[in-house]
Amino acid sequence: MKFQIEDVTVYFPYDYIYPEQYSYMIELKRALDAKGHCLLEMPTGTGKTIALLSLITSYSLSEPETSIKLIYCTRTVHEMEKTLAELKLLHNYQIKHLGPQARLLAIGLSSRKNLCVNPTVLAAENRDSVDAGCRKLTASWVRAMAAENPNVPTCQFFENYERAASAAVLPPGVYTLQDLRVFGKEKGWCPYFLARHMVQFANVVVYSYQYLLDPKVAGIISKEMQKESVVVFDEAHNIDNVCIEALSVSVRRQTLEGATRNLNRISQEIDRFKATDASRLRAEYNRLVEGLALRGNLPITDNWLSNPALPDDILKEAVPGNIRRAEHFLHVLRRLVQYLRGRLDTENVEKESPVSFVASINSHAGIDQKTLKFCYDRLHSLMLTLEITDTDEFLHIQTICDFATLVGTYGRGFSIIIEPFDERMPHIPDPILQLSCHDASLAIKPVFDRFQSVVITSGTLSPIDLYPRLLNFHPVVSRSFTMSLTRDCICPMVLTRGSDQLPVSTKFDMRSDPGVVRNYGKLLLEMVSVVPDGIVCFFVSYSYMDGIINTWNDSGILKEIMQHKLVFIETQDVVETTLALDNYRKACDCGRGAVFFSVARGKVAEGIDFDRHYGRLVIMFGVPFQYTLGKILLARLEYLRDTFQIKEGDFLTFDALRQAAQCVGRVIRSKADYGMMIFADKRYSRHDKRSKLPSWILSHLRDVNLNLSTDMALHIAKEFLRKMAQPYEKIGGSGRKTLLSEEDLEKMGDGGMDEMLY
Repeated sequence: MKFQIEDVTVYFPYDYIYPEQYSYMIELKRALDAKGHCLLEMPTGTGKTIALLSLITSYSLSEPETSIKLIYCTRTVHEMEKTLAELKLLHNYQIKHLGPQARLLAIGLSSRKNLCVNPTVLAAENRDSVDAGCRKLTASWVRAMAAENPNVPTCQFFENYERAASAAVLPPGVYTLQDLRVFGKEKGWCPYFLARHMVQFANVVVYSYQYLLDPKVAGIISKEMQKESVVVFDEAHNIDNVCIEALSVSVRRQTLEGATRNLNRISQEIDRFKATDASRLRAEYNRLVEGLALRGNLPITDNWLSNPALPDDILKEAVPGNIRRAEHFLHVLRRLVQYLRGRLDTENVEKESPVSFVASINSHAGIDQKTLKFCYDRLHSLMLTLEITDTDEFLHIQTICDFATLVGTYGRGFSIIIEPFDERMPHIPDPILQLSCHDASLAIKPVFDRFQSVVITSGTLSPIDLYPRLLNFHPVVSRSFTMSLTRDCICPMVLTRGSDQLPVSTKFDMRSDPGVVRNYGKLLLEMVSVVPDGIVCFFVSYSYMDGIINTWNDSGILKEIMQHKLVFIETQDVVETTLALDNYRKACDCGRGAVFFSVARGKVAEGIDFDRHYGRLVIMFGVPFQYTLGKILLARLEYLRDTFQIKEGDFLTFDALRQAAQCVGRVIRSKADYGMMIFADKRYSRHDKRSKLPSWILSHLRDVNLNLSTDMALHIAKEFLRKMAQPYEKIGGSGRKTLLSEEDLEKMGDGGMDEMLY
């Protein structure tokens, strides 16, 4: 269907549109018109992605002279593929209506591991080894050697791509990662470098958050992007944590041992070069005297990771004299590693600000702040001079230089925390030194400053007013949408006590109470006997889940549950969990029914959908607070309180409830779906906790369901399931329409919108 929103003709590839998709597009258009940033919370399963894509592509079609580029950031490769598949559908629809003028180029960009087609490189098991394998075949000096000696191995795909030169372009269209690989094999070109090259010409680019938020990667990939871009962060409820991780570094004993090995190897290489090709080292020295800004004209294959500090904070001046010579720089690094090793030998937890840490390095190891700042760039320059290709071997020294550059650059918003052991296993010494960033706004600030519109959207952004404070920006539009439903297909309940009227909670003083564990078991047992197909249970942590399952096993509750449904459990091993999920789905498909035990903040809670019969009920056992005694969390809370005036309790509750909402939101993935949510903890009945849930859950949470015991919840579940089994009108009854056709939209025009929706 196609319809007008003010002056834009929107092309939408389906016959019907949800009212909330329409309102979402109107708000999104306001933000684009104002050239500002926006925060939009839209319930899961209401077609957020297609609404975004169709509005933004239609918007750029309506203003061909401005050529807006869309940069769409997802968290996982799976989400990237889904987005590109939606875009393909939309693109075909637009071409059908508009012909060739609607053509666009859209590509997904991922790491070499997902795009490489060279079988020898792909044989490596992890991402860093694939990167290094690629570099061994494509670095400029390797190719120069191969030109003289044909026995030196190179990458055929890259050579063909280079030979094609300016002819190596992608024709317009929408390319998923699979399409890029197929196209690359067909033409004999390298899909990874082709995609990297085409990013600057594409109308739509879909890639991971890291490509914009992690300065090391963004410095290489995203520096070409023009200002007239619209950046979308999808599923962005955890965006503050992604920003923080991008600027945090941790150093363990293994890192320091690895760094020492790296330094010995670099030292051998320097000696080898001195004997055979001393002029290279001299040329590097002269270049460094003039200044280090010689990165721009490196061949694309030699470009390594960029500087870990943010672009505005990097010094544009010559390298300090004491690290210009390669061997002097090595001495500095050895002293730094020695100093860090000394700091790790501690009995107590220590917390320091970067300023005092830098002062301490200066007095003990004689390395000043400016030298620290240049460590990363100086290492990069040295690795290029020494023609080192197996970069995966040098990750340890890279981490140390990362750490040095960040600690030398930033005085506030960071802490250095040294812990002699993990608090959960105090008898095992495992010292760790962490440079931990507390200010999420640091990493995302360059994105807000550089691009004209940044859209942050997700199914759980409540309370929506906290995000602008955490990320330190001013949205022009900030809106939370509810779900328009033909029937009440979501049934949230708050369960505060068991059938024996004992309160249930995972509060620290109550969680190991046998009464609570028994009541949780009884709740699940009652539910498996009445709910068909799949049930998903979320626990607050792995250790709590293990403890509870053991107790249920000893008391025979687990055996009784297994008479009704099979039980599958998420573990920390990815392969095991994937296998468990596959078998869980098989059990639901064949009608045996199954229960899946999972953990909030785990892989399953973040990215796996339990739609249709795979999830008819989700139980959240407890409130998933972070481990509140963790030193890093405490330091971050203190920073948030002092800088942004966000109270500790508010932040912790907000964080726990966005995780809980994320877990229960897994059940509803479309409007024809139905499911129940049980929040099993007495704390959810308190208004200050409950009010932080997204509005689309709250609007279905009736007062009657706020303070239930197991037997009452069972009664409500039976009633709900009976009601859901009745036939219903998909388009919506007499008064409210939940699917709008093209005619409905025309009828509504400007004035009738409200009466149609409410």
